[in-house]
Amino acid sequence: MHYTVVERELELKLILSPERSIPVPARLSYRTDDPYAVHVTFHINSDHPVNWTFSRDLLVEGVFRPCGHGDVRVWPTKSEGRSVVLMALSSPDGDALLEAPAAQVSAWLERTLRVVPPGTEGEQLGIDDALDQLLAQ
Repeated sequence: MHYTVVERELELKLILSPERSIPVPARLSYRTDDPYAVHVTFHINSDHPVNWTFSRDLLVEGVFRPCGHGDVRVWPTKSEGRSVVLMALSSPDGDALLEAPAAQVSAWLERTLRVVPPGTEGEQLGIDDALDQLLAQ
């Protein structure tokens, strides 16, 4: 199966408290064979990378306005005069608040939207082709 991957490495900040944050190298990735989802990998250089997957729509919307509920919430804000996107992630292992540079996230999202425009995700899955093959047998 041939698919396209759109990746971007960037440095996020893990917010520990209003005064403290630590840099976290991360990779954003989007694959056309999983067209509704975005994948964020943290600690990419360690033996135990952490992967999160959530809806691309959620991240696209979160660049502009608060959205999401439950495990993943995303909202735009300003930090030291810069536009940033905050991602609050909750899991049984704990919670994390991450800050990403809005311009870098937006530029990467734009690339994914050029590869798979909104509303065409279903076509990427090749469901029709698979059905045709099944029915032809």
